[in-house]
Amino acid sequence: MITQDDNQFIYFANNEGLLEFNGANWTLYPSPNETIIRSAKSINNRIYTGCYMEFGYWERQKNGLLKYTSLSKPIINKMLDDEQIWNIIDYDQWVIFQSLNQIFLYDTKTSKFKIISPKGAISRAFKVNDAIYYQTYTEGLFEIENGQGKLISNDPILLKNKIVNIFSRNGGLLLQTQFNGFYTYSNAKFDKWHTEADADFSASSIYSSQILSDGSFALGSVSNGIFIISKEGKMLYHITQNKGLSNNTALSIFEDHDRNIWIGLDNGINCININSPVRSFADDTGILGTVYTSILHDGKLYVGTNQGLFYKNYGSAEDFKFIDGTKGQVWALYSYKGTLFCGHDSGTFIINGNKATSIFITSGTWKFENVPGREDLLIQGNYYGVSVIENKNGQWSFRNKIDGFDYSSKYFEITKNLEIYVSHEYKGVFRFQVDRDLRKTNEVITYSYPTKGKNAGLTEFNGSLYYSYKSGIFRLDPKTKKFEKDTILSRVFEKDGYTSGKLMVDNSNRLWFFTKNYINYFSYGKLSTQLKHNIIPIPSSLSNSMLGYENITQISDSVYLIGTTDGYYTINIDDLKFNKYKVFMSGILVNKSNESPRHALMDEHSDFKFANNNITFSYTVPEFNKYINAEYQFLLENYQEEWSEWSNKPTINFKNLPPGDYTFKVRAKIGSELSENTISYTFTILKPWYRTTLAVIIYIIIFIVMAYFINRAYKNYYHEQKEKLIEENNRLLEIKELESQQQLMKIKNQQLEQDFESKNRELAASTMSLIKKNELLSLIKDDLKRNSEEGNKNIKSVITTINKNISEEDTWNIFKDAFNNADKDFLKKVKNLHPSLTPNDLRLCAYLRLNLSSKEIAPLLNISVRSVEIKRYRLRKKMDLSHEDGLVEYILSI
Repeated sequence: MITQDDNQFIYFANNEGLLEFNGANWTLYPSPNETIIRSAKSINNRIYTGCYMEFGYWERQKNGLLKYTSLSKPIINKMLDDEQIWNIIDYDQWVIFQSLNQIFLYDTKTSKFKIISPKGAISRAFKVNDAIYYQTYTEGLFEIENGQGKLISNDPILLKNKIVNIFSRNGGLLLQTQFNGFYTYSNAKFDKWHTEADADFSASSIYSSQILSDGSFALGSVSNGIFIISKEGKMLYHITQNKGLSNNTALSIFEDHDRNIWIGLDNGINCININSPVRSFADDTGILGTVYTSILHDGKLYVGTNQGLFYKNYGSAEDFKFIDGTKGQVWALYSYKGTLFCGHDSGTFIINGNKATSIFITSGTWKFENVPGREDLLIQGNYYGVSVIENKNGQWSFRNKIDGFDYSSKYFEITKNLEIYVSHEYKGVFRFQVDRDLRKTNEVITYSYPTKGKNAGLTEFNGSLYYSYKSGIFRLDPKTKKFEKDTILSRVFEKDGYTSGKLMVDNSNRLWFFTKNYINYFSYGKLSTQLKHNIIPIPSSLSNSMLGYENITQISDSVYLIGTTDGYYTINIDDLKFNKYKVFMSGILVNKSNESPRHALMDEHSDFKFANNNITFSYTVPEFNKYINAEYQFLLENYQEEWSEWSNKPTINFKNLPPGDYTFKVRAKIGSELSENTISYTFTILKPWYRTTLAVIIYIIIFIVMAYFINRAYKNYYHEQKEKLIEENNRLLEIKELESQQQLMKIKNQQLEQDFESKNRELAASTMSLIKKNELLSLIKDDLKRNSEEGNKNIKSVITTINKNISEEDTWNIFKDAFNNADKDFLKKVKNLHPSLTPNDLRLCAYLRLNLSSKEIAPLLNISVRSVEIKRYRLRKKMDLSHEDGLVEYILSI
């Protein structure tokens, strides 16, 4: 079943759950308990649904989503096995749920139930005016009164026919059956109501029906699509799969607020814009092909396609018929003086009814124009230039090609002065003057401005020549013969995307052209010469026209035919009126970076954490016309300064919004009509935790504490520096004092060294004196010894005295005292190092310490030089010196 809520959203019950369509997107709400939803009904902003052993309602939450509440749980023990809810009806404060065996009456005020359990199976319940009826297969038709079923009639018609629906008619009832059409019931009597579709009804098995707002009836069949009959019983439409339905089984029918008819099929859902000013004809057979041109001539509608020329009686439901001999591409259809000309890939044909007569086969023909002042001549644009056809004695025939111009002339115009302008999308715009007899031209002028352009067009409108391509629309100045940009017309390409520059003028002097999102036409007002821009909001993606070959034909004063790649559609511009629609916010999603979005509450104001600063807004206008699209414009205050450009995209995403207060606004338009309302949604992106007021207070406290400790640390630092400086100064003073002491010590040492050197000199002098003395005494003694041999006693006495004066012990004691004064503790050190040394060894060491030679030592020891050498050798042995070590050097190093 199909239903619609107060927001005009459409809901469709199917095998997977409840489908919601807001005009832009479908949302699936899985059914409770994973059962199939059999019925759905919108009542007081709730969507009531019935399933297998379950029924309840869906209600919209603050995040825009629907939430399900079960009503059947309190009475689940009163439901029969395998019971399913097939129908839902609202009546005053009651919601009525109907299964095949029972009827549950739910009081929305008291939340209590009443249950009706007929003896026979219930085929269906109906609401007619202020009464509730139901039919059982075995008993007849009942009316519910005081919560109980009351038999109305058990006529055989009711027992033999399954009632599909009941309507009110002329104070009585109109019963629609499954196979036998309609019956009226009045004054306890049944009468057959005959319609034009009775034969079709009996062969189609009607399953669903709906009375429409205009009083007509829509009936859905099991195998033959849907029928729409008038309230008088006349067949209006029979729509089947080959006429656009997805399939031929229509299980439910619903008319929405805009009088669109929704069809619930056994596999999907279709919407029929029954009252749309746009009517489409789709050629699903491929026989017709792409429509390049069309014309209404002598009551017949002719369409030229890439497959040839077809026709049918205008307004009839018959199929198009092919005109023999026109196989191939038809580029133009032109009616002149009662004759229909066909521009074809093979040349030029004259069409008379269903016959085509060729009058030119030399080249393909693009277009036709009449010659100013010559009713007997027409010029035609061909693949290789421009040619002339002539009417002689009522017969049209080819006359000549205009010499001097050989380019393809798809778009051309001829002026009163016989100047021909040609637009060639790959070579640019040309102008050439032809002679009065339209035979030749002597000069061809190529325009450098405006430049050539793909899908460029050229046409005459209201006495002026216009050239159009992607850079704009240019008007020819008749005096300068130069093209100047028309700012008013060119503004259309600036506001909407360029698709084609083809310009077309209709019989009512309207200038038509196509852009990305609109079909545009300009017309002059009745009281003003100012051009008025009118738009039809059918985008090129839906119009489905071949780019560069768009075509529109005026069929009547207000009806236009537009060719497409698979047929055509018609527009009645007088009926092209747009309702005052409202724009709705359908969802708000927020998310962190690289995370899945979640639905946000759609309250008047919301606060979002800084991490959730990626926000997506979804909005919609519930407009269900296939060929009319809504456009949206948004503004995010405190982020944007101006409204965005119009776009048909129903969502917008803002990423990484900085903290602050924002107001999101969105409005819509259909055609040139703005929506009744503008949605406003205020929200705040909160500051990150490290930028909140509490964080700032904490920062201030931390700053104060840090400042205190830093100040304290600085004080301690400078105090320590001061102490270090004082300590360093003291140390410097101490160092200076030590340096002074060292200086004094150095002076003292120098004095000591001087004293030592002095003493050494004295010692050396005294030693030398002793040596000299001993040597002298030894010489004297030797001389005296030589003389004593002669027996002089006095001499012997002198020798004895000399021996006493040169005694070794006495000499040593004197030397020892002097040596100890000069080199204190040397002898002790040597004795400690070499305990085995004898006093004589120490005496030798002392003499060696003075760096005396063996010759100098010998008199002091009163021995020969040889003996000294021997002593030195023995001393080396005792000191355990190696052969490489010098004895004197070792002693000097101690």
